[in-house]
Amino acid sequence: MTDDPLAPLLALADVATAVERARERFDQALRHRALRRHGGQVAAEVSLRSAVASAALEGQAHEREEVRAGTVTEPVLQGALRVAGALPGLTDLWPKAPRQALAKLHVLAARELVPETDLGRPVRDAVVAARLDGLAALVAGGSQAPPMVLAAVVHGELLNLRPFAGPSGVVARGAARLVLMSRGVDPRGLLAVDVGHREREPEYVGSAGAFATGTPDGLRSWLRHYLSAVEVGADQLTGIGDEVLAGTQ
Repeated sequence: MTDDPLAPLLALADVATAVERARERFDQALRHRALRRHGGQVAAEVSLRSAVASAALEGQAHEREEVRAGTVTEPVLQGALRVAGALPGLTDLWPKAPRQALAKLHVLAARELVPETDLGRPVRDAVVAARLDGLAALVAGGSQAPPMVLAAVVHGELLNLRPFAGPSGVVARGAARLVLMSRGVDPRGLLAVDVGHREREPEYVGSAGAFATGTPDGLRSWLRHYLSAVEVGADQLTGIGDEVLAGTQ
């Protein structure tokens, strides 16, 4: 018996196997030669691609090279860039004060998009408040589930709860990356999982809706999608490493 509320998720069909496969794929990508001398450059590229993908999932698609050139001023994209850039500085705060970290993410994501008085403030709703408290308890040590599973749950819950005005999806995706970074799976922010969500966007949307049902099949659908997106993100890391070594990035 266990009191861990996420433990039953690992008993869902194929989930434990998918976790192991995704972690192995990422671990393999982390052995890329480019990370020995060009880790900072690779991390910056992952951050850029993650932000572009997150903005696109929020309905604001932009060409990556235009974003790289600094010519895109659209506020959702700018918010996604701010969130991506701030994640390394929030990894210590996240497990200690997750609600405070979420508020900071919202301030970064929603600037110029919602009234200043709403920045960093969850919507006023008792159900939202209770579920945020439950999520914060999980993040702060209430579950020993594999970090990828916890990240998927944090992402799915925030995506469906939409506790903040404006681009809540950008906040949800940032929070999920924070789980992986703070739990030691991806301390340098090298896993472009948001690119995986973007590349499998119809599945992303559908499985997020399935997660909201709370049924075993719905939860399994979302977890399988999330872990597949991790694999895509790992492949992105390998591709970026290849480009850096070839001098094309």
